[in-house]
Parts: sequence; C-alpha cells; structure tokens
Amino acid sequence: MRVRFQDILTLSSLPLRVKLVVSYIVVVLGTIITLTLAIGFAAQSYIASKQRQTLEEQASYWADQLEYHYARGESWQNVVESIKAPLILAIADTNGDQPVCIQPAFISQDNCEHPQLKQALAEALGGRSIYGDFPITTRHNTYPAAYISVPLQTADHKIIGAMFLSEPQLRLDAMLVRQVNLSILETGVIVALLATLFSLYLAHRLTQPLKSLTEAAEQMKQGKYTQRVTPPKSQDEIGILAQTFNEMADTIEADMNELRHQEQARRELLANIAHDLATPLTAIQGFSEALADDLIPDPVARQETAQCIRREVQRLRRMVVELQQMSSLESGRVQLDLAPLQIHTLVDETLTVLEPECIQLQITLHNEIPCWMPAVQADSDRITQVLLNLLDNARRHTPTGGAIHIGALPQQREVRVWVRDTGEGIDLADLPHIFKRFYRADRARANTTGGSGLGLSIVKAIITAHGGKVWAESQPGEGTCISFTLPLA
Repeated sequence: MRVRFQDILTLSSLPLRVKLVVSYIVVVLGTIITLTLAIGFAAQSYIASKQRQTLEEQASYWADQLEYHYARGESWQNVVESIKAPLILAIADTNGDQPVCIQPAFISQDNCEHPQLKQALAEALGGRSIYGDFPITTRHNTYPAAYISVPLQTADHKIIGAMFLSEPQLRLDAMLVRQVNLSILETGVIVALLATLFSLYLAHRLTQPLKSLTEAAEQMKQGKYTQRVTPPKSQDEIGILAQTFNEMADTIEADMNELRHQEQARRELLANIAHDLATPLTAIQGFSEALADDLIPDPVARQETAQCIRREVQRLRRMVVELQQMSSLESGRVQLDLAPLQIHTLVDETLTVLEPECIQLQITLHNEIPCWMPAVQADSDRITQVLLNLLDNARRHTPTGGAIHIGALPQQREVRVWVRDTGEGIDLADLPHIFKRFYRADRARANTTGGSGLGLSIVKAIITAHGGKVWAESQPGEGTCISFTLPLA
C-alpha cells in the first residue's frame, strides 16, 4: 500500500486500523519523551541541590576549624596539612595573599593560580559567599566541579581572610544524568513496543467487526440480502451497530421478498386479466363474424347469438367495474359514508333482490338476524355490495333444494355477520386462497357460472376498509360459511 507524506500528516486516507495504531504510538512516545525530560531535569536539579548542600556543609565545617585555630594563634598551614580528603582548598589573607592552597594528586594542572579561584577569594574577602562551577583538569579530561568561596571571620564578625573549597567528586555528574535518561529511553522503547503490539491487537479487535460490516454491506449491494454479520460479544457501540445492521438487513430482505411477491402477484394479475378477457372477447369475435358473414340465417338463432354477445359484453363490463373497485379500495381512494346501520333491515332489502332468482332455483333464503341486533358503523352501499357478492357466490355453489342462512352475533365492540350455504363446500387446500384476486377453486365450473374471481377479493377489501376482518370455514360436501366483522355504532 503506497501512502503519500501528506496522507501521513493528515491521516485522511489511511485505514482506521493504521490510524488507531499511529495514535497509540504517538501518545506513548509523547508520554515517554515528556517523562524523560521531566525526570532528567528533576535528577539534574536534585544532584545540583545535593551538591551545593554538601559543599556548604563542608565549607562551614572547615571555616569553623580555620577560624578556631586562627583565634588560638595557630598557623593555617598546620590545619590544612591535616586534610586528607580530595579537596581543592585555598586560603587568602586580608591582603589578598594566598599563603595556603592544596589540591588532590590526580589533578594534573595547578589550579591554585587560576584567575577564577583568585576572583572568588577576592569577592569572599569583601564579605560575600560565592557559589559556582570551576573547571578541573585531570589526566583524562576536563570537567566542571562545583566550588564555594566564603569569608573567614572572628567572633565579632571581623574578616580575617577567605576560603575557596571545591570537591571534584561532588561535580554535576553528566554521566549520571545521561544514564538516567538512557534508562528511561530504554524503558520507553520497551513500553512503546509493548504498546504497539497491544495497539495492533486492540485495533484488530475494534476494526474486525467494522470489516465484517463492510463486507456484508458489499454483499448486500450485490443483491445478497441474506447476508448477516456475527455480532461481537461486547455490547459497546460496535456491537449495537452490528445488531442494528442485522435488523436493517432483516427489514431489507423482508421488503425485497415483499417486492418480489408483489411483482409475482402483478404478473399473475395481468395473466389472469388477459385470460379472463380473452374468453369473452373470443366468443364476441366469433359470434360477430358469424353474424357479419350471414352464417346464421335463422332469425331465432341470430337472436340467440346476439343475446350471447350481449351477455359476454356485460361480463366484460362487470369485470372492468370490479377491477376499478379493487384498485380504488386497495389504494385507499374510496371514501366511506359511515353511519349507524341496522344490519337486519339491510339483509332483508338485499334478499329481496335475489329472492326471485333463488325461487327459480328452489334455494331457500333465511334471515336469522334478530331485530334487536345493535347497529353497526358502516357504509350501507358498500355492505350491500358485500352481501350481494357473498349471497351470489353462495347461490352459484348451492344445488337445487339447498338453503342459504344469514346470521349475526354481537361480540364486544363489533358484530360478527355470516353467510352459510349448503353447497358442495371448498377443498381445504383451496380455502386459504379464496380471497385472492382471480383465484378459483374450480376454474372450469367458475367459467360456466360466470364468476370473475374478484368477488371475494372485493369483499375483503371493503371489510378491511371498515376496520373489520373476514374469513371462511368450509368442509367438502357440507357447505361453506363466510364471516365478517363490523364495528358497533
């Protein structure tokens, strides 16, 4: 993977895993560098403070010794010769002369005549204590050593001389500071390596679910809507995201299945419409051509042929009207004129329309709805259409001498209405599908009886628009009962 320098600076085009690792390393290295500087500065300050404190203690001690022997009239030289410590010690009298000066044997250069030493003694003779660094030259190198120069005084604070004191071993040990810094850096490198390994592991843990989500999204983009991701065990934001992704995938898959189902239903609908239109159109075309070519010379036969054409045209018109009604009901464009409705009275009026035809077929109609039945909130015209469809459907499937019963029963906040016939019944395999558009349990018989396959679909759409439910119960050879519910007024 090629990464440009600008991208490294901005981290804009780097993968999330790399960004996390780089962020961890930068934080760790920044912390280590800050700690190194802070600890190094603290170590240097501590060593310098400790060195000054030690020098001041030694200077106080030797000043007390020199002042004591001076008060007894003893020579400073005798006191200085008793010193065994590796010190640079110089003494000046009030005239600025330097009668005493000693230095350790390992110092190769004579420092007693060094201008800085003389300057420090001169300032101490003026009553000031001087502290600073003094260059020490040994056989191997030159390094700064701390020194202190203090005045020598009598008991009444009269200056009798000055003392210069330096201990090369109490120098500001740069090697020690470097060693401390080096130890911190080595520790920091180890910590940085461990942090890098841990950051790689942590970045993998964090980005692996995101990688799985990306791969699943790519699969879904290609149309594989069954793709899911395994949610991580953690319940953090990534776990919630994975769970939400799976729920979204379930919704998309369900929507796509529904779209496929609707597309299949649309194709079946078009095929059914084409089939049901083709049959009457073929008959109309054949009868029309026969009339036009004078193939039917008998006036009675010509009249019967014209009647057949009229029936097929009515059948086509009825089918078109039913399709329009189905479209309006399913789209929600139909406005229901809801009002309190006495279902007993409405059934009586509907039976009056069908009674002459049923008498011819010797089918008995029974309105078993009691007069005290509470009113329902419904559109009378639409419920009349429901009853006509159900009663006409029952009539066409009830043999001569049979009966059709209409009943109702109040249930909580609704009324259940049913239409029961004594016909041949419906096969159990066909029962779940009878409310589908153009579905016919017996297509050959339905064609002879004039059914379009839309009647029960319209019934379901109207009842659903009222907020009710519709269902069917049937046993082959024992008749069929279709029930629906309407809300109470």
